[in-house]
Amino acid sequence: MNIKHTDITTIIVLNKNKQHTKSLQIKTKHLNRLWHYGFGILAVVVCLIGGILYLKHQNENKEAEKKLLMAQLIKLKGAVAAPKADKGVSAQTYIQSIQLKLQQINEYLRKRGLKGFSTKGVGSSGAADGAKLSDKDVYLNYDEYLGRLVSAVGYTPMGYPRISSFTSFFGYRSDPFNTGSAEFHPGIDFKGQKGDEVKCTANGSVVFAGWYGGYGNCVRVAHGNNLETLYGHLSRIIVKVGQQVAVGEKVGEVGSTGHSTGTHLHYEVRKNGRPVNPVNFLTLNK
Repeated sequence: MNIKHTDITTIIVLNKNKQHTKSLQIKTKHLNRLWHYGFGILAVVVCLIGGILYLKHQNENKEAEKKLLMAQLIKLKGAVAAPKADKGVSAQTYIQSIQLKLQQINEYLRKRGLKGFSTKGVGSSGAADGAKLSDKDVYLNYDEYLGRLVSAVGYTPMGYPRISSFTSFFGYRSDPFNTGSAEFHPGIDFKGQKGDEVKCTANGSVVFAGWYGGYGNCVRVAHGNNLETLYGHLSRIIVKVGQQVAVGEKVGEVGSTGHSTGTHLHYEVRKNGRPVNPVNFLTLNK
């Protein structure tokens, strides 16, 4: 293609002594668009900086969520410290206080259909064998017991797979594809945008990661106590079968795959293979 003379701008470059010159020929349209190029480069730099700050913020939130439950349990565990003699309070008084807190935790778990943690033989159950234990042995037993409790709670689904409002609840509802009929909805739906991260609500092992019928792209994670969580309609899956995942770890991204009318996260909690109401697992205070 022939370029007209007026389409070319000649730039003359002089050295310091102005003895030697060089000329550059540049298309005039590029000079006219110079500020466009500058603005484009600036926009890319701003986007990169914004992306880095966003990822840093997300990582900080993830770490905070991981530490929250552990901090609460460590605080409870710290209550096992030996009582000071000058307070005139017996060791059994402290132990009974701890046991009451453990019984309360057990009650919260039982309301979720989970088996409670037995305190029999720990040291303060009133059994004859427990009465023979020294204070030191009682503390050691409680320390071991609380360690098992921390592990068990870590494998119990609790909290939110993503922080957002609900768009649908567990139970019967109008079929979104046929408003004239009803359907059973086995989980709860969280509002979200495509690409929003979806987090695992307990430690466990990925038992399914792929297309799962009406659930579309789906991840299922097996936990303790015969519990399983399901994350459906994902736009992207980032875990694989057999992978060990920790509470708060990202397993996928929100989408609208499968039997879905819009972008959202479908979340289920299953016990012995049957869906149970996930709302009961969103907080211990139930």
